[in-house]
Amino acid sequence: MMNGLTGKNIALLEARLSSELAKLVARHGGNAFAFPALREATIDAGPAVAELIAALAAGRIDFIVLQTGVGLAALITEAEKLERREELLSALDRVTKVCRGPKPTAVLARLGLKPEVSAVEPYTTAEVLAAMAEYELNDRCVAVLHYGERNTVLTESLIALGARLEELCLYEWQLPEDTEPLKQLIAQLDQGAFAAVVFTSQIQARHLFQVAVECDRESELLQALRHKTVVASIGPTCSAALRALGVAPQVEPEHPKMGPLVAELAKQMQQTKENH
Repeated sequence: MMNGLTGKNIALLEARLSSELAKLVARHGGNAFAFPALREATIDAGPAVAELIAALAAGRIDFIVLQTGVGLAALITEAEKLERREELLSALDRVTKVCRGPKPTAVLARLGLKPEVSAVEPYTTAEVLAAMAEYELNDRCVAVLHYGERNTVLTESLIALGARLEELCLYEWQLPEDTEPLKQLIAQLDQGAFAAVVFTSQIQARHLFQVAVECDRESELLQALRHKTVVASIGPTCSAALRALGVAPQVEPEHPKMGPLVAELAKQMQQTKENH
């Protein structure tokens, strides 16, 4: 195991998978510190789910785009509350299912289903659209199951191809109720307390900067992320959000997964150590 993180303090912004990420950092010898940057707030979507199930069951929907495992699992949970789980599963079996990545695919597998269309790495909107390119979408109905916010790039692209959309969002990403840890992180980054900070979603970056703006420390955060710490980003979507905020990630793994992300960070820090 590469020991490039040995003795290094690593700041994590992951909320839902913070323990998994922290264990990966520890396996590489690092000290992980968690500063959750978001929470998933459920939305009362019972009526919308009922409408979606009815449309699927009636054959009015040609494709359904599943962007996250969390979103698909939430859809199943809502169907169970409506006592329409089996109706939903039967309808999903008949519709053309488009999966953005391995997580919704894994949820489908647990339900005994498989996607007909799968995006390839790095599982961004571009890969979803490329995977759907072989299909005629003009005047076809596409249901889009969003993640914590509306994917406008995807929806606008589908509309431009002539698709009719049915959109559903079952949860949304919000700031943590207590933002004090994020304020502490901003101050500690300014003091050079962390060797690296790890971003695993674009919303983490936006929320961190939102808190920095609210406490009038955006310039300090920018300088810290540019000059005082290594910034690691899980993939192109997250990296694009960071660049839009003025930060260029130094570490981005070839495969957009947590294991390769931490391994790539350890590798870079080991090389930096050897070069000094």
